[in-house]
Amino acid sequence: MSPADIVQKLWNYCNVLRDDGMSYGDYVEQLTYLLFLKMADERTKPPYKQKSIVPKNYDWPSLIKKDGDELFDHYRHVLENLGKGKGLLGLIFNKSQNKFQDPAKLRRLIVDLIDNENWSVMSADVKGDAYEGLLEKNAQDTKTGAGQYFTPRPLIRAMVDVMAPKPGETICDPACGTGGFILAAHDYIVGQNPNMTKTEKRDLKEKTFKCWELVQSTARLCAMNLMLHGIGSDSSAPNEKRQESRDLPILVSDSLAADPGVRFNMVLTNPPFGKKSSTTIVNGKGQISKEKDIIEREDFWSTTSNKQLNFVQHVKTLLKQNGRAAIVVPDNVLFEGGAGENIRRKLLHECDVHTLLRLPTGLFYAQGVKANVMFFDRKLASETPWTKKLWIYDLRTNMHFTLKTNPLKRENLDDFVKCYNPANRHKRKETWTEDMEAALPPKAEKLQTSSSVQNDNFTGRWRAYDYEELINRDKASLDIFWLKDKSLEDSENLPDPGILAQNIVEDLEAALEQFREIANDLEEE
Repeated sequence: MSPADIVQKLWNYCNVLRDDGMSYGDYVEQLTYLLFLKMADERTKPPYKQKSIVPKNYDWPSLIKKDGDELFDHYRHVLENLGKGKGLLGLIFNKSQNKFQDPAKLRRLIVDLIDNENWSVMSADVKGDAYEGLLEKNAQDTKTGAGQYFTPRPLIRAMVDVMAPKPGETICDPACGTGGFILAAHDYIVGQNPNMTKTEKRDLKEKTFKCWELVQSTARLCAMNLMLHGIGSDSSAPNEKRQESRDLPILVSDSLAADPGVRFNMVLTNPPFGKKSSTTIVNGKGQISKEKDIIEREDFWSTTSNKQLNFVQHVKTLLKQNGRAAIVVPDNVLFEGGAGENIRRKLLHECDVHTLLRLPTGLFYAQGVKANVMFFDRKLASETPWTKKLWIYDLRTNMHFTLKTNPLKRENLDDFVKCYNPANRHKRKETWTEDMEAALPPKAEKLQTSSSVQNDNFTGRWRAYDYEELINRDKASLDIFWLKDKSLEDSENLPDPGILAQNIVEDLEAALEQFREIANDLEEE
């Protein structure tokens, strides 16, 4: 069966379970538990013959033997007991609960859907892509909020393509969600290096990747996602040391809490959106107040409660000398004063901040988000600034995407990848010139239609700014635009009413979120 067939088969059954009140997220989580148990059992049989890390009383055969209420009770005990385990078992089953309402439906999922397939003999591509398909469908269900953990895969692939990870490099995502960046980096390395040695393949599987995730339920989805794609130590390996938490590719913790002490060649990440962190406090009289979570770390340049700014500082800390980073940041990171200005000035001086990709709206499941991808390299201490030129690619002006009717495709980023020139980024050429009268053709909507669009239609989106220009801007703001918005110039060239309406909604939601933060700040004061 193809990944699409498997996803469709598993997803069709979700529609049955929704009548019982089970959400998409709950369904994917229950699948995670059952798939893990099934594959752990498959690994005990030829040709693997591995010792299972799942205790016999709670393994897959113990579920298959039971039916009705007996199965229901046993499944609950399985989840409770395996959640007490360490290592991968504890990560997958920690705080797990049975969300089924009907024993017959649980039995059908176990016997008809999961037991009928041999998941271990499927290629990592088939079963991994099938699981990714389920996660994406789950992210599309915006009511559950699952989309906040899901970065558009075409964007991830383009970021990885320009970062070009190599065998032997260590790669980190300090806010990994369901593991999209790790999977894309793994696939890139495998695809670009077909002749890796056995040692390189083993290191790629067991030593290359490290990621952090704050939310337990998301971390378990990520762990399963990595496992299905063949990343991490074998779940059923008899060597108990491999099951220690420190050896797992993913840690469940707040990555901003402290410097982990380990450094990486590359960081790829999209930290969670949302500006401020705070803790709710109830005093002896029952009065509720909120205190900002201001993170103080010796390795940080500035103390702030802005999570996004803290992640920028954290990513710099995680990099080895000459390490490379690509981080998705909202617009406020580019222009905010105070700590934001200090962090930008320090970053421009102490790192080579060489590229900024300005993203269009309509890409993320979190509404009203205006985001960018910042690329920088960590450098040795120096009296002179490391940033010489910041190259900016504007994929936002006159570009209109939606999650359903006109989603971002990988080919929409082809021109950015070409301009970035990953083979030698020190040899770049601007596509914008001072005397350019019209940066874009009249019909801007043609740019999104297909990969057959000629690159000259993207003329003017790629421009460089010298360090002196950047540092002398008000608050060292990197919030820079230069292209003309065609819809404002030409009434005959207005976007479709649906696109205009969506843009208005996104702008209002972004403004509303900013007002909420201002109101919260005033209330705290």
